[in-house]
Amino acid sequence: MRTVRQIAKGIVAREGGFVDDPDDPGGATKYGVTIHTMRRLGLDLDRDGSVTQQDVRMLSKAQAVDIFLEHYFEKPRLQVLPKAVQASVFDMYVNAGAQAVKILQNLLRQMEYDITVDGVIGPQTAQASREAASPKPLVFRDAYGVARRNYYFRLADRRIALRKYARTRAGGKGGWIKRAEEFLSPKYHLSEDAFQKRVSGWV
Repeated sequence: MRTVRQIAKGIVAREGGFVDDPDDPGGATKYGVTIHTMRRLGLDLDRDGSVTQQDVRMLSKAQAVDIFLEHYFEKPRLQVLPKAVQASVFDMYVNAGAQAVKILQNLLRQMEYDITVDGVIGPQTAQASREAASPKPLVFRDAYGVARRNYYFRLADRRIALRKYARTRAGGKGGWIKRAEEFLSPKYHLSEDAFQKRVSGWV
């Protein structure tokens, strides 16, 4: 099983280098770390008194990994979740913040656990997750992965500008969908036909 640091390194590799997509609310981003995150953490790497795109460009892979471990894994308390779902929730937390936990909590509520959907991992969410993952942790992991993929689809349903993240220009699976399916058992990956049927109503 991969260590948390290995998972973080994988996220950094998947996110890639510097981008500044006007459709991405995160703004200027490098290795998945947004300029908003760097401003919140006060990461003025060039020490000019403000955090700008130049600081984002200066960010190293090692710095990004450390940011993810401290602020996207340890502080949200992802370590108390069952190991089967930690990697997927961690990856989603980097991508969508507390929404990653809300997806988990909504899934648990669908499984009839009486918990609050607040995006915070407290004792109730941790306990419900452990119970839901026992005795078949991979089933729980796959359920979370499907819920995550559905979240991406719903976002793209609502906002045309976001569809490029769920479907490529050539019409195949976009980065969001591939990202979710990395944490899913192969049997739950959408076939090409199923994917095309799901996005058939998009412009």
